[in-house]
Amino acid sequence: MALISAEKISGIQYEIKLNIDGETFGAAINKVYNREKGKIQIPGFRKGKAPKHFIEQYYGENVFYEDALDEVFPEAYKDAVKDIKETIVSSPFDFDIDSIGKEGVELSFKVEVKPEIELKEYKGLTAEKAEVEVTEEDIEHELEHMRQHHARIIDIDDRAAAIGDTANIDFEGFVDGIAFDGGKGEGYDLELGSGSFIPGFEEQVVGHNVGEEFDIDVTFPAEYKEDLANKDAVFKIKLNSIKFTELPELDDEFAKDVSEDADTLDELKKSIAEEIKTRKSESADRSFRNDIITKLADCVEAEIPNGMIDSAVEEQIANFKSSLAQQGLSVEMYMQYTGMDLESMKASMRPSAETSVKVDLALEKIAELENITVSDEEIDAELSKAAEMYGMELEKIKEIIPAEYVKIDLLNRKTTDFVVENAVAEAPAVSEE
Repeated sequence: MALISAEKISGIQYEIKLNIDGETFGAAINKVYNREKGKIQIPGFRKGKAPKHFIEQYYGENVFYEDALDEVFPEAYKDAVKDIKETIVSSPFDFDIDSIGKEGVELSFKVEVKPEIELKEYKGLTAEKAEVEVTEEDIEHELEHMRQHHARIIDIDDRAAAIGDTANIDFEGFVDGIAFDGGKGEGYDLELGSGSFIPGFEEQVVGHNVGEEFDIDVTFPAEYKEDLANKDAVFKIKLNSIKFTELPELDDEFAKDVSEDADTLDELKKSIAEEIKTRKSESADRSFRNDIITKLADCVEAEIPNGMIDSAVEEQIANFKSSLAQQGLSVEMYMQYTGMDLESMKASMRPSAETSVKVDLALEKIAELENITVSDEEIDAELSKAAEMYGMELEKIKEIIPAEYVKIDLLNRKTTDFVVENAVAEAPAVSEE
């Protein structure tokens, strides 16, 4: 095997021509023949017993060429690109076989390489950052959530059902005396006053006691499904139980019950306000950071290789599959629900994948320009954190997580911090409305 030429034909592409000698290609043909002959049957021979030259006569001399080329190409490719000093970022493409036969193979193909980028000004990037404000409504909402969390569920047997109660009912609906599909349920918990059932339904449960059986007359709304729209219906109801949610009073005792640090309701409100402010601040910081880093993509001036974008798309697909799996779904199920196929999904991810590639290239370039580095001590400290998190020995973590991966991650984080620290936060635009 020999490299004929490796010519750079653009800023991001090389065209490579190589030769695979007859001896190497012949050995590959023999290897393929020995692997595949058991599957081949030609007249006059038992299956798997036909000599190679008879198979070539019967199916054509080139019958094993394609598989033989697949056999030798990886090693030939490795030899061909070893002297290219730039980082190859794509699989070989645009294959052109100039000649192929027992005397050998001559072929050419292209690869893409990592681009050398130019950066526009990356210091002083701007993005909106919301001012953090904690309102009384925020505090009241949090208090109400806490009340709901500490509520008591009380069984009611000494009064009739009322708005705000949860009534457990059996029901069956009839139109013109005939039961209809989907109109039956048993042991259903219905919050009275929630408006989750047909208009007028919940109000007619009010006033009845546990154990009662009664009828409810309703009319289906005009926008209901066609077979029931505007029709009168009768629901036969059995009221199994009534429950009432008793919320605790908002007072100093409540504050002591829900917090170890607050002795009064005012102290609790102050603590809640501080927590909300912290959450909102962290959210605003994350949003600002993400917007600034995304804007780095606009600072990149370069032709981006398709191979890099393809790899970023595949990474997004892998992450999406993992996210779906955590929800008990597969990507096949998702595509069935959405009517998408894998290619259309990849196409939809391509713009964000290109942005991601540009951001990575920008961060790498900025680290170089600003002399941002990562020390061995920083890498060890990061690995020690991982060891503590997973309860493993440091040496074991080092076997699992390559130091080079940690270095790249830390360098990206430090460079991102640099860009964000040199960015400018703007107040959100106020709409005329």
